[in-house]
Amino acid sequence: MVRLNDKVAIITGAASGMGKATAIVFAREGAKVVATDVETNGLHEVAESIRKDGFEVLELKLDVADEANWNEVVDKTLKTYGRIDILINNAGICGKDCGLKIDEMTTDVWNKYLAVNATGNFLGLKAVVPTMKQQKYGAIVNVSSINGMFGGNGVNYCSSKGANRMLARSAAIELAEFNIRVNSVHPGYIQTGMTKEIDDDPEYLNYFINKIPIKRPGKPEEIANLLLFLASDESSYIIGSEIVIDGGWTATI
Repeated sequence: MVRLNDKVAIITGAASGMGKATAIVFAREGAKVVATDVETNGLHEVAESIRKDGFEVLELKLDVADEANWNEVVDKTLKTYGRIDILINNAGICGKDCGLKIDEMTTDVWNKYLAVNATGNFLGLKAVVPTMKQQKYGAIVNVSSINGMFGGNGVNYCSSKGANRMLARSAAIELAEFNIRVNSVHPGYIQTGMTKEIDDDPEYLNYFINKIPIKRPGKPEEIANLLLFLASDESSYIIGSEIVIDGGWTATI
C-alpha cells in the first residue's frame, strides 16, 4: 500500500536528521515531496538520493523565519503541482546557546530561537492554509519536543518549542471545520547531527540514556514513520493531538 499516493508534501529542515528521513519515507510512500532547507548542499544530496531511487522531489531553499521566502515556496509548489496536501513543520535549531542561563542570554539569542522554532511554524501555516481551505483538505504536523511539554534547561529552546506546541493545538481548533488536521509531535532524544556533542561524549550520552527506559536514543526514521501516519488519511480523526515519541522518558516524570 502506498500511503501518500500523489499527495503534495512540503517538509522543512529536510537537509538532515528527522527532516531528511521524513522526505525519504514520504517519497517512498508516493508523495510528491517538496524538500526545503536553508542549507542547500545537504538538501541537494537528499534530493538526489530520492531521485536515484526513482521518486519525485522538488528542492527549494527556505529560511522558515522569512515570510517572503515562504510565499515563494508555496507559489513554486502550486505552479509545479497545483495543490498542497501536507505541511511538516520540522525545521528547528538547538546549539551551544540553547542552554544558556537567563542572566547570560542576550535578547538576540532569545529572538533567534523564537524566530525559527515558533514563528517559522506560524509562517508555514499562514502560507499554506489559504490553499488548504480552498481544497477543504490538509494535514499539518509541527515537530516540537518533550521540552515543549515538560520544560528543561534552556528557556529559549523550551519556550520556543512550547509555543510550537500551542500553535498546533490552537490551529487545530480553528481549522478543523475546513477538514485541515493539525497535530504536534514531541520527540525525546533522537540521534541526529544536532546531538553530535552529546553522542561524542560517553559520560554525557550515558546521562541521557539512563533517563530512557528503552536504554537507547531514538532514530530519525522512527520520527518519520509517526509523521507518515499523521500525514496519511489513516489518522483522519486525530486532530489537536500532542504525541510524545521518546522511548518512555516522560513516562518516568
